[in-house]
Amino acid sequence: MTTDPVQALIDAGAIPTSPFAPNSRYYGVAFGLYQRDPTASGIAYVLRRFIPQQRDIAIALEHIVQSGERPDLLSAQAFADAELYWRIADANVVTDPFELTDTLGARVIIPVPQGL
Repeated sequence: MTTDPVQALIDAGAIPTSPFAPNSRYYGVAFGLYQRDPTASGIAYVLRRFIPQQRDIAIALEHIVQSGERPDLLSAQAFADAELYWRIADANVVTDPFELTDTLGARVIIPVPQGL
């Protein structure tokens, strides 16, 4: 039995298991607990999120970057959700999403929307 009241609420289903929205790259990622002193309460942190291998990402289309485009605009157009830009970044293996649209004429892979 846990003595942590917050964990007890999570276990009982009173608190969602993920504090992140379903469209967040961290939704569903587990938490860890950093605890230097066993008598202290510790600090919760988000565990590492592994980026899928490019070969495992289904491609919907390839987009040519035009003037004025941004990662969030591409995501809004492709997925109807500007906050899913990270899926496009993952598919193109970039850590900085702005690398996607920095160069006019660059080819950007747009992945298949999740659930299709």
